[in-house]
Amino acid sequence: MGKEMNMTKTRDAIMKQVIDFLADNCGYDVRMVASGKIMAPIVNDEGDEGYLTIQFTIPRGKRENGTYTPYDGYKEADAYAADVEAKQAEKEAKRKDKERAEREKERKRVAKQTIKELNSKGLNKMIHEE
Repeated sequence: MGKEMNMTKTRDAIMKQVIDFLADNCGYDVRMVASGKIMAPIVNDEGDEGYLTIQFTIPRGKRENGTYTPYDGYKEADAYAADVEAKQAEKEAKRKDKERAEREKERKRVAKQTIKELNSKGLNKMIHEE
């Protein structure tokens, strides 16, 4: 039996465990919709209906420029975590920039209003002095 067949059997065994768990412990009506893919109808807290699909794959790696690089799940998970962290930092920086811009806008509005009031008082004072 080849390595490919062994991995398919392993995938199918894990998939059966997940199907049994979802059906027995969660009450889902789980069905296979394709090789290595299952679905279960779901309903959210608001009563909206949909389908949960789960795809089971065992990646092997990729070939680039004549060399084979085996799949590294930990490396992919670390890269994903770093990407999420970078996006979160970018979002936080944008939020801070927006707050800073709003504070500056408010400061300018208050300064403009103060100048307007001072000019009005100065003009009134000039009018009443004459």
